Amino acid sequence: MIEILDNLDKQWLLALNNDYSVFWDGIMFAFSEKITWIPLYISMIYVIYRRWKKESWWLILALILSVVFADQIASGILKDWVARLRPSHDPSLAGQVVLVNGYKSGLYGFVSSHAANSFALALLSSLFFRNRIFTVFIFLWAFINAYSRIYLGVHYPGDVLGGALVGVFVAVVLFLLLKKIRPPLFAEYRTGEIKYMIPVWIFLVTCVGLIGYSVWFF
Repeated sequence: MIEILDNLDKQWLLALNNDYSVFWDGIMFAFSEKITWIPLYISMIYVIYRRWKKESWWLILALILSVVFADQIASGILKDWVARLRPSHDPSLAGQVVLVNGYKSGLYGFVSSHAANSFALALLSSLFFRNRIFTVFIFLWAFINAYSRIYLGVHYPGDVLGGALVGVFVAVVLFLLLKKIRPPLFAEYRTGEIKYMIPVWIFLVTCVGLIGYSVWFF
């Protein structure tokens, strides 16, 4: 059974990891960089502070912990325990996987910490904000971030799916815990407030910047 799933995972990888164009190489490479999204993270912290004021540190701490826990479960525990080679290091896929700029990342890839971190942050922040437009865009960000790892040839689809599940688990646990510790934080939701759109605009502006980066530097 494990062998069948592994073969299916490799087939899906080769179907999704194609030699597209230099333009998309640049976008996906930059999208995958954590530093690219610092403005997005700052905007989310700003919105939380404006909405919850003195109580905002609870939510900010929860978001930070969601990334820390998801990352530690993915990279600190599962990768070394499962010890599954990334496709970029798998001898059986040599010459078949398309790598961007020779980027291979670390030796083991199950599960994807990028996917774990992204989905933990996306789910927890969407549960905090309860804004439909924000939820759509933050999950779009998480999906593209996770897919970029397949595009770059450093993760199998199964790695990404496993990472997403880890992120969702961490986010749900932290949300339920925070809701139990500080129920007043969620006593009243204001789903229509315009400031919830700030991270969405930051996301869109960053995407435009990524297009410019890809055009000029790739």
